[in-house]
Amino acid sequence: MKPIALITGASRGIGKAIAIRFAQEGYSLIINCSKSTDSLLALKTELEENYHIPVLASVGNVGDYTYVEQLFNEIKSEFGGIDIVVNNAGISHIGLLSDMTTEEWNSIINTNLSSVFYTSKFAIPHMVSKQQGKIINISSVWGNVGASCEVAYSASKGGMNSLTKALAKELAPSNIQVNAIACGCIDTEMNQCFSEEERLELANEIPAGRFGKPEEVAELVFSLASEHAYLTGQIITLDGGWC
Repeated sequence: MKPIALITGASRGIGKAIAIRFAQEGYSLIINCSKSTDSLLALKTELEENYHIPVLASVGNVGDYTYVEQLFNEIKSEFGGIDIVVNNAGISHIGLLSDMTTEEWNSIINTNLSSVFYTSKFAIPHMVSKQQGKIINISSVWGNVGASCEVAYSASKGGMNSLTKALAKELAPSNIQVNAIACGCIDTEMNQCFSEEERLELANEIPAGRFGKPEEVAELVFSLASEHAYLTGQIITLDGGWC
């Protein structure tokens, strides 16, 4: 039986690419997004028609504990449990820390960091019972080095990295691997805020000379999900040599 995977933030960009990569291998999927219902349902249809796999699509905020609890009740009813969690959902905020509201701060921390706690909390018991599982967190290079005017985002990803390392040690005796991918500039809608001139300048700062592709992130996620039983607690940087 093929593994069952939950991918948060799957309606576009990196999350969508991960869902397609897993579907190509016949995995059963639970895909989530917070708002883009039409895009998520279109992806569900695409995956079911092209790859003939079961897909559960769920719209809700993974930064909300009650929603995640309900989602896992639905997963348990539909699939029994999950083998792989990919925590990809994330939002950003550009601006001075002194100008941020507490609501903006809490929104970023809840979506980017608390959500990882929530999904992991509910996924772990099934993984422990099977003595295997994978938790893969999509982080950022800003979690490693920090970014001016993106303090909340950097803090949330730094927290994700520390959570990854600590949880990996906690779950290693149960043969559950926990790793994170610290992405650099990936060519997604999140980076469409840059002008063409800004994108060119940024690409020139990257030794590889270009932005990464969502499909490149997806390939690394699939490798971590399907192999590497001895690799855990790692923050793997995927940035073209940038940071």
